[in-house]
Amino acid sequence: MTAKPVVAVLDYGSGNVHSAVKALVEAGADARLTSDRSLLLDADGLLVPGVGAFRAVMDSLNASRGGEIIDRRLAGGRPVLGICVGMQVMFERGIERGTDTSGLGEWPGTVAELRAPVLPHMGWNTVAPGEGSRLFEGIERERFYFVHSYAAQEWQLDVVPPFPQPSVTWCTYGAPFIAAVENGPLAATQFHPEKSGEAGIRLLANWIDGLRATTV
Repeated sequence: MTAKPVVAVLDYGSGNVHSAVKALVEAGADARLTSDRSLLLDADGLLVPGVGAFRAVMDSLNASRGGEIIDRRLAGGRPVLGICVGMQVMFERGIERGTDTSGLGEWPGTVAELRAPVLPHMGWNTVAPGEGSRLFEGIERERFYFVHSYAAQEWQLDVVPPFPQPSVTWCTYGAPFIAAVENGPLAATQFHPEKSGEAGIRLLANWIDGLRATTV
């Protein structure tokens, strides 16, 4: 019997993340909520959750040296998945209520308030998966659960061949915003897969299948 991929869920004080652990287990992972540095670095996959304000999440990541762990994993080609604010902090900057905060800078760009008449964007919405997406394989027409008022609304990373182009998935609420990105070992979703029913479990399973491919 093939061992389940080990997914470390970064425990840095982001709030209730037990639903993410439960969803990963349902999707086929050996999921472990942990702050153990060696496990975070060595696990087959790392999930970075995030709830609340951009600045608060960055403060907690900086205090726990979480950004360093993420950077080291990515430098070694080891998979990382960010969720909600865990996606937002992968960008260079976040601006919330006039507060400008530096992000992790894995991708260029700024996270800012959605251009929509009613905020937050809360509830189910469809997405337009990017070309070559593996996360959305088999669930291209499904709906996913969003709870947010801020997002990245432009994709600015210029990738030069022979490096593969990232797969960027979009959603529209008032105006288009980035709903997910797949960029080598780094992937992220603005929506909550763990709150998105069967479609969310399938998306996590697709990511976990990619972990199996990298560990064979």
